[in-house]
Amino acid sequence: MRFNRWMISVAALMALAGCGSRQAQEPERQPAEVKKQIVQLLPVKTADREGWANDIYVAFAAQQIPSTTQNICAVLAVTEQESTFQADPPVPGLGKIARQEINRRAAKVHIPELLVDGALQVRSSNGKSYSDRLNAARSEKELSGIFDDFIGMVPLGKTLFGDFNPVHTGGPMQVSIAFAQANARNYPYTVDGSIRREVFSRRGGMYFGIAHLLGYPVSYTEPLYRFADFNAGWYASRNAAFQHAVSRASGITLALDGDLILHDSILPGSTERAVRTLGKSLGMRNPTIHDQLALGDSLAFEDSKLYKRVFELAEQAEGKPLPRALLPGIVLKSPKITRQLTTAWFAKRVDERYRRCMVRAAER
Repeated sequence: MRFNRWMISVAALMALAGCGSRQAQEPERQPAEVKKQIVQLLPVKTADREGWANDIYVAFAAQQIPSTTQNICAVLAVTEQESTFQADPPVPGLGKIARQEINRRAAKVHIPELLVDGALQVRSSNGKSYSDRLNAARSEKELSGIFDDFIGMVPLGKTLFGDFNPVHTGGPMQVSIAFAQANARNYPYTVDGSIRREVFSRRGGMYFGIAHLLGYPVSYTEPLYRFADFNAGWYASRNAAFQHAVSRASGITLALDGDLILHDSILPGSTERAVRTLGKSLGMRNPTIHDQLALGDSLAFEDSKLYKRVFELAEQAEGKPLPRALLPGIVLKSPKITRQLTTAWFAKRVDERYRRCMVRAAER
């Protein structure tokens, strides 16, 4: 019995690299078979298992993402970590958190707190003041709806508070609303009001969450780095490894955050400045360096002269091969987070769930 369990575990672990771009191909399966497997792998206490399985399957099919066991387990692991399979998970103390965030943003653009307080005392569409509704909010969907109503009803609401909605992620996979809005072209459902509202539904949250987790090609050999990218941004793990190589080649210490260029400034960031010091060894001028660093949000960056030459220089200096993926060194910041967490912590927690899912799949 112990030997059989050991063999099952080994079989599962051999498949753990399957979320990268070099997945072992599984035979094409019928929708009913895929949904059945999803139902079997969902946590035991999950409500409406068939509904979850259907929404996950539709997301895979609509985006032409293979519904492999590896991909299913990756999605289930992230969803369990982010929401324990609640389409609109409650957030303790959400009203207070939101009010603090609104005041912080108001102060940042020099809107007096007194003006914010006055605006929140206005009666809303349901007869209660926005302040009372805000204090009673228990979920991000509810809070986002209050804010959308607030912006539309309060005089100068859109002008003064149009960008103040403190809810930027939502749904069972806690996907970025901005990401969803930018990737909604082929959304397979009739939109209920807005893409923002769709994110807070189970179907929309899973569709856009799966797109963010699996909807881009990678060369990773371990799913751990996809999980880190889900938290830190596409290719953050690959880019962190590149930053590590730049540090080794240049002798300049860099934060391994996956950000290769500053998108909101005309000035070069720390990584770009470090790479520039290698310009003569790279045989590249500053404009070319910038243009190739700008490929950092795509797989194409790995085929660039800059990427290849930096690793050549770094490995010559170190006398050994360097990793092509590293967990980004990012401390997570959010009004909802009350303790110090990191991208590495998130990725490792998800990876543990993924591995357990793969073992359960191999045992069936």
